[in-house]
Amino acid sequence: MAELVVDPSSLNLEAMQDELDKLAASITKQGSLVRELKKSNGSDAEGIASAVEELRRLKIVAEEKRSLVTASKPVFPRKAFDELILRKMFVIPSFEIHGGVKGLFDLGPPACALKAAMIDMWRKHFILQENMLEMECTCLTPEVVLKTSGHVERFTDLMVKDTESGECFRADKLLEDAIDDLIETDTDMLAEEREDHLRVQRQADAYTPEEIDALLLTYKCVGPSSGKPYSPSFPFNLMFKTTIGPEGNAVGYLRPETAQGLFVNFRRLLDANAGKMPFAAAQIGLGFRNEIAPRSGLLRVREFCMGEIEHFLPSTDKSHSNFASVADKHLVLFGRDDQLGSGKTKTVSVKDAVSSGLINNETLGYFMART
Repeated sequence: MAELVVDPSSLNLEAMQDELDKLAASITKQGSLVRELKKSNGSDAEGIASAVEELRRLKIVAEEKRSLVTASKPVFPRKAFDELILRKMFVIPSFEIHGGVKGLFDLGPPACALKAAMIDMWRKHFILQENMLEMECTCLTPEVVLKTSGHVERFTDLMVKDTESGECFRADKLLEDAIDDLIETDTDMLAEEREDHLRVQRQADAYTPEEIDALLLTYKCVGPSSGKPYSPSFPFNLMFKTTIGPEGNAVGYLRPETAQGLFVNFRRLLDANAGKMPFAAAQIGLGFRNEIAPRSGLLRVREFCMGEIEHFLPSTDKSHSNFASVADKHLVLFGRDDQLGSGKTKTVSVKDAVSSGLINNETLGYFMART
């Protein structure tokens, strides 16, 4: 058979993805036909052989098209990029001469200039243009604040340990990686089965400890040191705990987000806005999260700068005076039903998303479009 050579840059990726979706549906349908024929006591051997051959053909076509789509997508040179930003002193591991600490990084001169420019742009785009009230609140937060907000009880990830080395891992990430590996290695997997695995993967961070323990066993996840199943999962609070004052009696935390400082100052902010709603408050500052297993470079770190906005409005009127300016803009949205079902995003106008209920109200739609 002659080899088909295609220039990936000439491919219409969207059309190819549509073809793959149709092929997946055909494979599922054909697989069902094969199973039904086999259930009928195998009396029609010729029909079964023909149906199996057609299923095999569909899988081969799907795999060829999937390979073309994969080959046409640009591959980000992650290793070269990491080496470059380190060499140019954009970002460097903190305390490098002492071995460093995972999840902590220092910004060098180029990154400091870039960060300052980004913060200036963000402040102009949101705070100044939208006439927001800006605050700068303390990073150290008393326990009572975070108990009231639910962070002390619920700001957690499920963690497991390697039973031999004691190394800690995020349970949901282990599950996601195991499913990626399974799908990549099982080239004969039916489209229907693949979608079932992806549905499990999309809900990885929503399972209870008992559910995720069962799934880790199902997907044969074992500790890298022991080769044995991980310990039962348990919630690990991601906040850095400390004490305030020399007596050590007042418990505090390094804030995991900047929102609480704005919430506790709501009354004063309302007064500053002449007692009128709606209004928005914003804050730019540091947040701290004691990540279980920091990785992926700067995507999951233990100390980071964030910009956050809290928009306060009456519950009876969630319209926005400037909504018309963004109503016809299009957003790529991943609704709840699609997350649990097809796994595909939708591109819709802000106006249509609000009218259909995909976006809850005009104010939310306005800021999603502005972001």
